[in-house]
Amino acid sequence: MGERRAPGLRIRGADHVSEKRERLLALAGDDLRGIELLRFAIQQAVAELAGLGGMVHLGSPGFGGGLRLAVTSGLPPAFTQAWERVDGNGPLAPARAFRDGAFVQASLAGIGHGMPEHGATANGPPDGAEAGSWPAGTAIAAVPLLGSGGPVGALSVVTVSSRKPSAGHRAFLDTLGRWAGERLGRSTAPPPDPALTGWAEQPTGPQDPLQAVGTWDWDIRTGDIIWNDAMPTVLGLDPDTVDGRIDTWMGTIHPDDLPWVLSDMDEAIYTGRMHSTEYRVCHPDGTIGWVRVRGQMMLDDNGEPARMVGTLWDVSRTHDVLEAIIEPQARNAESASAERASHIRRLAGALAEAVTVRDVVAASADHILPSFGASGLMLSFLEGDRLRPVGFTGYPKEFVDRISRMPASWGLPMTGVLRERTPTFISSSEEYIERYPATADIPATGGKQAWAFLPLIASGRPVGSCVVSFTDRHQFTGVERNLLTTLSGLIAQAMERARLYDREHTRARELQRELLPRELPSLPAVTPAARYLPASKDIEVGGDWYDVIPLSADRVAIVIGDVMGHGVAEAVTMARLRTAVRTLADLELSPDELLSHLNDLVSELGDDFYATCLYLVYDATNRSCALARAGHPPPAVVHPDRTVHFPDADPNSPLGAATPPFDTVELELPEGSLLVLYTDGLVESATMDIDQGMAELARALRGTTSGALAGHRDHAAQPDATGLHCAECLESLCDHLTAALLPSRQRTTDDAALLVVRTHALPSEDMACWPLPDHPRAAGEAREHVRAQLHDWDLDDLSMTTELLASELVGNVVRHAKGPIHLRLLRSNVLTCEVSDGSPTTPRIRRAADTDEGGRGLQLVAAISRRWGTRFTATGKCIWTEQPLMPESTTLLPEQVGLDLYDLLDDE
Repeated sequence: MGERRAPGLRIRGADHVSEKRERLLALAGDDLRGIELLRFAIQQAVAELAGLGGMVHLGSPGFGGGLRLAVTSGLPPAFTQAWERVDGNGPLAPARAFRDGAFVQASLAGIGHGMPEHGATANGPPDGAEAGSWPAGTAIAAVPLLGSGGPVGALSVVTVSSRKPSAGHRAFLDTLGRWAGERLGRSTAPPPDPALTGWAEQPTGPQDPLQAVGTWDWDIRTGDIIWNDAMPTVLGLDPDTVDGRIDTWMGTIHPDDLPWVLSDMDEAIYTGRMHSTEYRVCHPDGTIGWVRVRGQMMLDDNGEPARMVGTLWDVSRTHDVLEAIIEPQARNAESASAERASHIRRLAGALAEAVTVRDVVAASADHILPSFGASGLMLSFLEGDRLRPVGFTGYPKEFVDRISRMPASWGLPMTGVLRERTPTFISSSEEYIERYPATADIPATGGKQAWAFLPLIASGRPVGSCVVSFTDRHQFTGVERNLLTTLSGLIAQAMERARLYDREHTRARELQRELLPRELPSLPAVTPAARYLPASKDIEVGGDWYDVIPLSADRVAIVIGDVMGHGVAEAVTMARLRTAVRTLADLELSPDELLSHLNDLVSELGDDFYATCLYLVYDATNRSCALARAGHPPPAVVHPDRTVHFPDADPNSPLGAATPPFDTVELELPEGSLLVLYTDGLVESATMDIDQGMAELARALRGTTSGALAGHRDHAAQPDATGLHCAECLESLCDHLTAALLPSRQRTTDDAALLVVRTHALPSEDMACWPLPDHPRAAGEAREHVRAQLHDWDLDDLSMTTELLASELVGNVVRHAKGPIHLRLLRSNVLTCEVSDGSPTTPRIRRAADTDEGGRGLQLVAAISRRWGTRFTATGKCIWTEQPLMPESTTLLPEQVGLDLYDLLDDE
């Protein structure tokens, strides 16, 4: 067995070990600074004395004489917490070593764990200490950290022996204290090569005061900070004016550096890592200096961040010297590195805000290409066995199309990196051809000479690839490889998130298109154009809607509405309302009556559903317009002279909260007027109330409607005064209005709908009307009027069918209704035959028995006309039929003809 040795005794060869450690200190040089330097010193001291652990206190005799714990190693928190603050004038070993500038050792035997040896001397523990807490023979040895201007701190080691160290140990500890103390007072940047011009003449005497080390202790919970005498000097502050708050320190940081310095410190606090950075400070005299700060997080009893302690150096002179003597290439490299870091920070922020795949591609191109001096970028999604490029820059489209047609089995590097999940970096076209001979023509066709092929891995699965390419050869450094690999992870997450958004966005747009009219009809009475603008990229389905519904006798229903809120539920409600309006419009209801029915429908949906609506009926035969509103903004009416006005009427309450009846406004519109219907999203926002918005709309209409107001009734065939067809003018007008009122979608959080309608009057020569007697002779007179008028219109081919329809309708009025009776014919895109009477009773089709002599008149009407119906008028009702201007073959059933001969042949 080997010789037993008492704890703490030096073994043979220990002096030789100390010599090796001294040589290790020389080899360490200046690459250790701040907290790392102190931790290295503790490790060497603990190893030299075979101790349990160590700690370093920093302070200044001229700044209150206090010492603060900066670094610990190997000691339990229960012990070190009691040593966080040491009175510089007290009897503790670190204070005495700091004050006297000499080695001190004191026994810890009998002292409670974590209790400083108050009153301890070099010979033993203080009086009254707890017995048995520290083992017999334990001690604390302290040595001062000596800088060029005196002690800057003390290094202490807890040992398992109370015996005094040997002379060799003492010599090493003294050397270690001077070594660490001197380096704490030096600039953090290592000096350049002495052979460089100007550096050899730098003074080698005591350090300049601005090169001294500042020590600080910041309580992050209160903001209080304690620092030594050198700290205000390094920051260029007057020691008499500092207030002991972190705000004083932060107030010296250059404004351009402050945001990222704060961010870096916050990260150090919440991650517990070392805080180390270099930044500019603004001195009171207006000069700019540079400092480097190192700090270490200290935790409280609960393991929560409590304090940060550290050191700070002035490195201004180093920066000045480097600026004066550094080679331009190195300076450019440093500038490029800083610019790259800036681009990467901005890229991370841009990717976090990117919503669509297009956003991700744009952000990646804007920040990656300048960061690495690249000239091309391509992002692709993996779809089956192919990679589909979804965004690119720096490549011709023909090249990208060719890549998209190449299957993964062809051995493209951009698919290979997905299989292996490992980036590939190729520095030259020769290297590419050697590694991928099957696609050797890619470098020439793509115009690139170097590539970084990066797999995009999201949630553990490959989603695509990213290619960063260079026009010239490029040798990828280790830093560039690591950065590009890291960035590919950020891009992958952003791409996967954006792809999900684009997918939902596409579905939302498809839903919106299905709910709104795919195509507005161009009718003889009106020519419409419309726009729908969603509120933002995040809200694509809303409750705004519009419709144009053809009615009988060249009448048109025009409707616009807005279900309050956004989302699928509101879109479904909008679809239900649009369907209900079309159903009610077929019943030829008046605007106020139709809104009453809609109000009942919305009320049944619940208390959380409300909607605004404007329903308008335009009659081309007399250019009349009747409208009713339920909480909706009024339409803008633009006359041919370009005057704009808004009908003044009570808008009533929104649907779901209104109490019928609804007010009705009647207007007479000159030929060629414009009706502009809109939702509040077009004229109202956080920065503009609805009155201002309507005024802006009026100004925009007055300035842009000249082309839309000009034109000809036959707008589909003849161009107007602007050289465009009327429908094209209205489309252009919609673009002008949306651009004027919504220059950017950021101004509003509501979606907007716009419906512009140009009205046309039916020419008088296309209308004919006759009063008829309330007598059986009326049917014969009706046939004569029809026969003569259709001959004048060159529609003789429709004469027999129209005579039959008119005779049947008039006969029903004579039998079942009352006068006065009127017959009217209208010629537009269809031939309309109307018979009106003074009875409000609605006729209905019924199934007649085989033996019935009548009751089949309306069946006959339905069989030989394209459409027919009934609408109520102010004096009774009107029964109407429509026929195409070109006759269609019609087959009548025998029973439909044989039993109604009286109606067909009665001339008297």
